[in-house]
Amino acid sequence: MSVVAISANELKTKGVAILDKATADGQEAIITVRGKDKYVVLPMEAYNHLRECELEAAIQAVKNDRKTGKYHIESVDAHIRRVMDV
Repeated sequence: MSVVAISANELKTKGVAILDKATADGQEAIITVRGKDKYVVLPMEAYNHLRECELEAAIQAVKNDRKTGKYHIESVDAHIRRVMDV
């Protein structure tokens, strides 16, 4: 599977149909503007998978912080003061 590049002009003239065709195999499509990669279009299933991976990574990072003691127990006011001082 290779990534399909679609120019903004091609998208403008052919509409969503070209995105359907480009992503039919589950692969992403790159939208180019003036010859430069600008946007990525993913099938919803691929997008949802990436989001799940991001959330799993965030959960793992929090678990690691808890294990290593890298967290604070404080009031909301103390938290806001600490964050605003950074």
